[in-house]
Amino acid sequence: MQLTDERGRSQSGEIAPIPWFGSESLESAIEWCQHIGDTITTSQIYGIPDRLPACQFGFGSALTAFNPALDLPCHTNLDISALLPSGAAAIDCLPALLSQGYATFKWKIGVLPIAQELAIWAQLTMALPPGVKLRLDANGGLNYAQAEQWLSAGSCQPQIEFIEQPLAPNLLAETIDLAQKYPLPIALDESVATFDRIQATYASGWRGIYVIKPGIAGFPWRLAEFIQRHQLDVVFSSVLETNVGKTAALQLASSLNLTRSMGFGVDDWFEE
Repeated sequence: MQLTDERGRSQSGEIAPIPWFGSESLESAIEWCQHIGDTITTSQIYGIPDRLPACQFGFGSALTAFNPALDLPCHTNLDISALLPSGAAAIDCLPALLSQGYATFKWKIGVLPIAQELAIWAQLTMALPPGVKLRLDANGGLNYAQAEQWLSAGSCQPQIEFIEQPLAPNLLAETIDLAQKYPLPIALDESVATFDRIQATYASGWRGIYVIKPGIAGFPWRLAEFIQRHQLDVVFSSVLETNVGKTAALQLASSLNLTRSMGFGVDDWFEE
């Protein structure tokens, strides 16, 4: 979408919902935009309801870009992590991604039997050059005993940056317990999919890493204020948006001085 002000200046924003992850549906976003029509006021943007977080981010990031006082930072110096395919295919595609300059990778686990994945993981870590980091993403697919196996193995490997969402989102207390038992950091993703979940998870005592998808986390200024006020350890991640949404998200990351690699290395997953 594109906003044009009274002076004829235009700024673009992107609405990229992923309803299965907690945002509104594309149909709901379109319905709201059609209801607003061709003219929208600043007050109406601020009044976009929380049930439409992707619309909040799209309109909010476009509105923010009109403010010259913000002096939006360049994001070209941000490190981007790459997504590896699951299973043994990760080993085969690693050299090509390394040649593109990636130094942080995410690998999905909980897809194959754990003994098989641990064997592949051992080969994968041996193939990683010194200084390259690997993130293990379970998407909430492990049980407690399996999570302990991965945390125990990963704690002995300095190249493992963290394990992401080892347990289902409704098992936050158990996840906090795991985080206290093992030195390998744990990150939450599905548990913090939307702004209300971010707030609730923090209120419940989570002080580990937050993997946040800004494209469905609502108004960018509200998200930024919460991250700064509570000094959250954050990774920004993609919602498979175009360069419009990606640029807005990475500019927000730059303004917050986020230091961890951003999870936007998904370009290789799309055909040209």
